[in-house]
Amino acid sequence: MDLWEIRIEIPAEAAGPTDDALLEFGRAEWSILEDAIARKAWIVGVFPGAAEAEAGWSELVPILPSKPGATPTPRHLPDADWKHSYREHFKAWNFGRLHWVPVWERDGFRLPEAHAVLWLDPGMAFGTGNHETTRLCIERLVSFEAGLSVERKRLPVIDAGCGSGILALSASLLGFPSVYGFDVDPEAVRVSHENAQLNGLASAVRFATAGLPEGLENGQAGVVLANIQSDVLMRNAGVLVNAVAPGGLLSLSGILATELPMVRETFANAARGWTVDSRVLGEWSDVALVRPPA
Repeated sequence: MDLWEIRIEIPAEAAGPTDDALLEFGRAEWSILEDAIARKAWIVGVFPGAAEAEAGWSELVPILPSKPGATPTPRHLPDADWKHSYREHFKAWNFGRLHWVPVWERDGFRLPEAHAVLWLDPGMAFGTGNHETTRLCIERLVSFEAGLSVERKRLPVIDAGCGSGILALSASLLGFPSVYGFDVDPEAVRVSHENAQLNGLASAVRFATAGLPEGLENGQAGVVLANIQSDVLMRNAGVLVNAVAPGGLLSLSGILATELPMVRETFANAARGWTVDSRVLGEWSDVALVRPPA
């Protein structure tokens, strides 16, 4: 397949508004690539020829919320290489003793002693966990686990809206023996199963197709992770709070920074007496609530 690529870097803070503009534009040739860790973003278009790429760029520029200062030059993509061009934007990263590493870096990766690694093959549809929302949840999970006793770690972990299963699989690598993830999207659940198999965790983590509140009907958990958009979180605040066992953590993400005060207030009211904390990373934020011990 003979394809040509248009690619230009944009400010990281423009990625969200630009993505919204591309969705409204409605052309499948265009997408946004982001590296949340490096704080970089690119507009990328793939076309069947150089002339089409140049014409596509001319059509796109007027609708962009942030106008690039240069005109990109179309680049020829050798046959089949376009399938892997996204890889240059996804690199290994870690927090504490956990590492998240693209599977194509497997041969050269050296894991430090007593650390654990989650291998990921995102393809062109699912990420490597480097989005701000996933990273916020992962950091809460790793930090919370470090302070738990062996007995407390026996309590279940629930990943509500599991996406590609990164949070649930990370919990299993941290030593939680009972981990369950669910998502309303069957395709997300399928990819979660594939990631579990890739890491030898197929028998360690259970995934199912379900939404809220039905996914939380199996009793309380020591950790509940919910990386879901804000309106769904707030609509299910009572259900999410009730799913957390005494002494447990409720980690919420998928929250735009502009929505943080509203989400935080909603959950602080639903979980009175709990410890509440929040952080902002880029244009995203999280809310973490810890229930008092019994």
